[in-house]
Amino acid sequence: MSRSRALLRACVPVSLLIPLAACGGSPNAGDRPSGATAGPGFPYTVTNCGTTSTYQAPPRRAVTMNQHATEILLALGLEEKIAGTAYLDDAVLPAYRPAYDELKVLAKEYPSKEILLGANPDFVYGGYSSAFDKAQGRDREGLAKSGINSRLSVEYCTEGPVGLDQLKTEITEVARTFGVPERGAELIEDEQRRIDAVTARVKGRAKPSVFVYDSGEASAFTSGGNGIGNQIVSLAGGTNAFADLKDTFGDVSWEKVIERRPEVVLIYDYGGTTVEAKKQRLLNDPALAQVPAIKNQRFVVLPLSSAVLGVRVADAVESLARQLHPDAA
Repeated sequence: MSRSRALLRACVPVSLLIPLAACGGSPNAGDRPSGATAGPGFPYTVTNCGTTSTYQAPPRRAVTMNQHATEILLALGLEEKIAGTAYLDDAVLPAYRPAYDELKVLAKEYPSKEILLGANPDFVYGGYSSAFDKAQGRDREGLAKSGINSRLSVEYCTEGPVGLDQLKTEITEVARTFGVPERGAELIEDEQRRIDAVTARVKGRAKPSVFVYDSGEASAFTSGGNGIGNQIVSLAGGTNAFADLKDTFGDVSWEKVIERRPEVVLIYDYGGTTVEAKKQRLLNDPALAQVPAIKNQRFVVLPLSSAVLGVRVADAVESLARQLHPDAA
């Protein structure tokens, strides 16, 4: 099963051991460890993906699972609050590498329930729904019963398309949870400023049809219209060939790809299959030979970590725009 297919698995609510911020319904609701100060903005109550949590004070021992969740906390300057981390899709951004290198890595992919609990978290932050796999004992409801709050990226519980409004929500709520709302506001302002600069440069230019190739052999695993990846393509001056697929990611037949005749293939770079291997899989398929993007060998690339709801959205828009419209860079 591909990395992206795994992230489509359903998730249930989270929370675990020594509570700092009590979750609604937790047996220890309202408790706060000795020495924890609430500070301005607390108590703070937020409903995230169907789970309501009340934080009496900021979390002190967070575990981040999935790269974009980790990078959001690092971008907010919260590395000292991270008790453990897990699951990178690719290299951490250079700006965050020194802080990341000081973190305890719990597992290359997802940690077992025992390892997760062993980190003694009071907060678990998952970027994909697969972070909270009930079959592995990491579901949000089970964690809550142990007194651990949790958060799932809103990309995986938003009804309808995900865009910059959801990015603002994600950063704002995480910053509020950790008592640093001003850092969240600054981060959002910077993302918006950079994106606005790109959209101004590509305005009025023809928007090529873009087929996102994540993975797949018998069928193509692609970016649908409901994930932030769809808006990244649009903001960068392209049109997602499968924007009508009402999901974040999904499978489509190769016949559909041929029928839609995309002008550009956007390859998501991650995991054990290289970009070059993905290119060759497409170029060596005789059925795809007359698809304009394949015939003209027009490929562009983004790391998967840039195509999800996180602090790399502006990076992704800038990079993709340069590749789609090099004369507008």
